[in-house]
Amino acid sequence: MAEIKNSAAEQEEEYPVDLITLEDEEGVEHTFEVLDTLDYKEVQYLALVPYITEEKELVEEDLDLILMKVDQDAEGEFLATVEDDDELMEVGKLFQQRLEAFFDIET
Repeated sequence: MAEIKNSAAEQEEEYPVDLITLEDEEGVEHTFEVLDTLDYKEVQYLALVPYITEEKELVEEDLDLILMKVDQDAEGEFLATVEDDDELMEVGKLFQQRLEAFFDIET
């Protein structure tokens, strides 16, 4: 019996995708899928991957997990990169554990 695969649009209807668009230093917009969020040591972190709509691109792309944190200044909240290596490793391990369990990933 043949296996039936849902299209990306059908999957989005079943499981809504949480998207965020960020602008880089050169003014170019990039769309990311938010895989997970977590609060750790009173800071909110997001685990993102580039959002790809074409299945062909998904197979060809190497999707790196991008970790961002919510920071704040006088103008309000914004997303910032995690600059501290120790902080990045700690938060990365937490996300790895959470995502492995959620997506049934073996490392």
